[in-house]
Amino acid sequence: MDTQSLAAQRIVPNIWCSGTAGDAGSFYSQALPNTSFEIESRYPTTGLLPFQEPLAGEPLTVAVSVGGYRLTLVNAGDEFRPNQSISLMLNFDPLNYSGGVLAARAELDATWEALADGGEVLMPLGEYPFSARYGWVADRYGVNWQLMLTDPAGDPRPFVIPSLLFGAGVQNRAAEAIDFYVSVFSNAAAGMRAPYGESTGPASADALMFGEFRIGEQWFAAMDSGVEQQESFSCGVSLEVKCEDQEEIDRLWEALSAVPEAEQCGWLADKFGLSWQIVPENMGELMERPDAFPHMLQMKKLIIAEI
Repeated sequence: MDTQSLAAQRIVPNIWCSGTAGDAGSFYSQALPNTSFEIESRYPTTGLLPFQEPLAGEPLTVAVSVGGYRLTLVNAGDEFRPNQSISLMLNFDPLNYSGGVLAARAELDATWEALADGGEVLMPLGEYPFSARYGWVADRYGVNWQLMLTDPAGDPRPFVIPSLLFGAGVQNRAAEAIDFYVSVFSNAAAGMRAPYGESTGPASADALMFGEFRIGEQWFAAMDSGVEQQESFSCGVSLEVKCEDQEEIDRLWEALSAVPEAEQCGWLADKFGLSWQIVPENMGELMERPDAFPHMLQMKKLIIAEI
């Protein structure tokens, strides 16, 4: 299986964990192919807000590398949880396996079995019109995964692709979102779009059954739900953007933030409700400064000079 470049990954999916980040990291290192994890940072023992005090000294962030693609598990309380609005698509491309289709399918099936253990199957593993082998599962921690046996005749795509599902409150806005994100980020472009073609449940005829876009070297998928959804985007899964400097932080914050009450510690919500973290690329180094954590807690947009 191929690997992806961490250096090229400026946008990192962050997954909210209710005190389970360490256990989840260990689980993913066993369940997912070519995956490792490490405890990256811990909560300080002093200067915490009251609701954070039970986590004093516990892991704050756990870094998970899936074939070179980074995920961050964020340890917090039970205020949020992942849901179907953001899933992680895993592309098992036979071209990346010396054993071809059989090897790719075998690894897909083994990964499915591990993720489904203690989880919930949303679309059973099987053959679909768009893939010879596909399934959608929420694992024991609530994280949603789509596993797909990729057609090697198609354009190559990375192993991990975050997928945005537009349903409750933002139904039929996937195409609008793609155009918006491509306009906000530099070196971004839209990819293929496949509309439903006819009304399907809550999806209109011109809604997207599947769409994709690229930011830098990273690919994202976006689709409108074909069934009614009760949940939408939340802090359960957020997208962390590593910015080069304060100028880039300021520009992205101005372009993306649309919900003033969601602004806190570098977090914001855009006009679709999608949560972002706009942070300096050297955030780990900055947090080693004296009293950096309590200073950050007082901020909305992060000001590098004041951390």
